[in-house]
Amino acid sequence: MNGDLGLSGRRLKVLIAAVLALLTAAQTQALAQGKPAPAPPTPKHGGILEFSVDAEPSNYDCDANISFAFLHPIAPHYSTLLKFDAPHYPQVKGDLATSWSVSADRLTYTFKLHPRVLFHDGSAMTSADVKASYERIAHPPAGVISARQVNFAAIAAIDTPDAETVVFRLRWPEAAMLANFASPWNCIYSAAKLEEDPLFPQKHILGTGAFTFVEHVVGDHWSGKRFEHYFEPDRPYLDGYRADFSTEAKAVEGLEKGTIMAKFGSVTPQERDHLVESLGDKIVVSDGPWINNIPHTFNPKRPPLGDARVRRALSLAIDRWDAAKALSNISFLKYVGGVMRPGFAMATPDAELATLPGFSHDIEASRAEARRLLAEAGVKDLHLKLANRTLASPYFVAADYLIEAWRRIGVTLTQEKLDNKHWQAAMEQGNFDVSFDFVGDYFDDPTLQLTKFVSTDLSPVNFANSQDRFLDALYIGQAVTTDPRLRTKIVRDFERHALTQAYAVPFLWWNRIVITSAAVKNWTMTPSHFIEQDLTDVWLDK
Repeated sequence: MNGDLGLSGRRLKVLIAAVLALLTAAQTQALAQGKPAPAPPTPKHGGILEFSVDAEPSNYDCDANISFAFLHPIAPHYSTLLKFDAPHYPQVKGDLATSWSVSADRLTYTFKLHPRVLFHDGSAMTSADVKASYERIAHPPAGVISARQVNFAAIAAIDTPDAETVVFRLRWPEAAMLANFASPWNCIYSAAKLEEDPLFPQKHILGTGAFTFVEHVVGDHWSGKRFEHYFEPDRPYLDGYRADFSTEAKAVEGLEKGTIMAKFGSVTPQERDHLVESLGDKIVVSDGPWINNIPHTFNPKRPPLGDARVRRALSLAIDRWDAAKALSNISFLKYVGGVMRPGFAMATPDAELATLPGFSHDIEASRAEARRLLAEAGVKDLHLKLANRTLASPYFVAADYLIEAWRRIGVTLTQEKLDNKHWQAAMEQGNFDVSFDFVGDYFDDPTLQLTKFVSTDLSPVNFANSQDRFLDALYIGQAVTTDPRLRTKIVRDFERHALTQAYAVPFLWWNRIVITSAAVKNWTMTPSHFIEQDLTDVWLDK
């Protein structure tokens, strides 16, 4: 029979294996027993999901913020145009949009909206609100900070032919545009409120999401409750949620005692092992690569950091390959990589990465070159202060490693530990010599990951406050290029120049370890801690 089908025995086995790989383990077992696969459990309504967040929001504006400490408590209050389909990441699905279409030239995106969507104050949401929200992101008025303005520079016009249709017209085809429309940061605000006061979102919560705002108790918690008029039938399942602002140690203690049910950021490998030993099957552990790294960012306005030789020397002094081995056992710092996440299709392979400044396997040669560059720049007895965040993991262990690495080339580094509010203020105001920043977002794509390196007049999240029009040109070039091979080449050129100029240089990329109670259902971990946090579909089995 194999001969009649044109299949050898080996090829038939490969085909069978491929078919079986498409089946879940449960389905395979059910077929073997002649039984249908078990139906998924029926979601239950009710309960309060209590989870831990390492810090708290300093203001309530989605457009201005960049930290997960903002998004985890606030995302459940808002809807977005699209959102990521977490179980099928990186696919996107509708949120406010019921359907969408893209023109053949990729210059026009048309969205049809859910009818009868209400804001939490009872007012109707229409296409006018979507338009006003995106205009605020792409073209922020005076006094409004839009951290992702550069991601939407392609938007030329937004039309609203009727209350349930919104049309985006682009200046150029943007490779990442559909994913950008799924950004969890793009909260849809009330056009009426924005017209009254463009700064309204800084101090007020008014969305169309699954949960309404209850309270923000500074230094303690944030809470929300079920929105009874949410536009998705039968959602949300939870009665409410509570985000507790707590240290990492208290979060682990809360997980162990059962007073909290999730920590959606990450725990360390030691904390994971302790909780698994203590709680066994009472918890679920999710583990995988994370779209996150902590670059050390220099302030070139503070001499001698305006000299590229000095910045490059400081990067050369760091043995990233040794750091990955040493720190991956005690923190979630794990992978050596350049400007794109290691393992991602556009990431630079290790062999090529090792030829770039600061990534050589020969650390002694790199440090010798670092000393030469400092001497050439006339720099002696350099003392610097590091602005660091009060998040012990991974920032404290990273700082310790950096202090020792720079000591090896005669540079003294001390650190100042700042809470999230004061750290962000220091970054925005340029009150630092060196800082641990972070690069992390909701999707693997250079249009998102490279914004820290784009000139500060185009990208407010470039805290080095640098201006480099060559990088700007390459950034736009990759964004408008739809050929993956050409786009990858442009990204590699961008990376080489960025790491040579060294305004900001990646230290290590992260590994995400999430602990949830076994009672938490229908939450899926992804490589981003920014998505899957609206809690719309989460339910509790208890």
